[in-house]
Amino acid sequence: MNWPHDLPEIRLRDVRAMVFRVPVDKPVVTSFGMMHSRPSVVVRVEDTDGAVGWGEIWCNFPDVGAEHRARMLESYVAPALLARPWPTPAVAFDEITARLHVLGLQCGEPGTIAQIVAGADIALWDLVGRRLGEPLWKLFGGRPKIGVYASGLNPSSPEQQATAKRAEGHRAFKLKIGFGLDRDVANLRALRDLLGTGTPLMVDANQAWDAATAARMLPHLAAFDLAWLEEPIAADLPWSAWRKLAAASPIPLAAGENLRGGQAFDAALRSGALGVVQPDLGKWGGFSGCLPVGRRIRADRRLFCPHWLGGGIGLVASMHLKAAVGGAGYVEVDSNDNPLREALGSPLPAVVDGTVTLSERPGLGIEPDIDRLRRLAI
Repeated sequence: MNWPHDLPEIRLRDVRAMVFRVPVDKPVVTSFGMMHSRPSVVVRVEDTDGAVGWGEIWCNFPDVGAEHRARMLESYVAPALLARPWPTPAVAFDEITARLHVLGLQCGEPGTIAQIVAGADIALWDLVGRRLGEPLWKLFGGRPKIGVYASGLNPSSPEQQATAKRAEGHRAFKLKIGFGLDRDVANLRALRDLLGTGTPLMVDANQAWDAATAARMLPHLAAFDLAWLEEPIAADLPWSAWRKLAAASPIPLAAGENLRGGQAFDAALRSGALGVVQPDLGKWGGFSGCLPVGRRIRADRRLFCPHWLGGGIGLVASMHLKAAVGGAGYVEVDSNDNPLREALGSPLPAVVDGTVTLSERPGLGIEPDIDRLRRLAI
């Protein structure tokens, strides 16, 4: 990967994590569990000149995961970042990932380790962009306008959510499925009746089925002209199982949020099973990992659609990632209530006819309203 030249050296004097959690009236519903509150782990880095960068760590599950990730970052990633200057965020990402590899194996938490390093990487790139006075999408050679879609339509009256999101400017939608054939089909029928045949509609099973059940579901789902079927089976099943399902499916398969590491994404591409690939830069990679992966996905002529379901920092970072890679595809924008989306991602770009246009403000282009959130800090 050829990173931008003449990046300022990074000398940090402070690295910290902040945990926020907001109860919500309507939980986020998935096939494997419910979220009764919306958490976020925010990473703040500050250099010796006083410049600041912001990142976010994926932390939706388990319920106590946010607090644990914050402690892990401050115990392991922060000391490593503060120990020396760094020529680029990518060098820091590679070195700290390697340094913590054995720890992840020893404690059985390679995913948690990857997530805390990813959140720190986002913050470092935001810091660099601010130092240079450039938005990240431009620093990475991208264009500011991207497609987005309304994600996470819940299985209870999803047409009501879709109606509201369409009024807000969305033109593509994704439904949560995996709640039984009758309920899934009824929800899809209601959405197709509402949206018409020309509107992109996707579904996400969140790994709900075994391979045989997924195969049985295919003809029922195919009747609704779906743009993709996301995680119908477990993400860690062998690619031979995914290839077999893809060969039988009239709907492109999508996955990637639960893959970790460049080699894992390369294996996914070699398998040919996925029509849509969805890295989550807060679960693995940050920009340093996901930008080169995204460019390989696009070069392989797969749809690159970054995954995100969290607060506003990660959402805007995902938008910059998509803008940097370019090409067809979308970034998902969670349809469910989450005050941390607006407070942490302010100002969020407006959705206009299914697209957003990122600003010229430096770095991520946002200023998290931490003072507004102090009463929610844990």
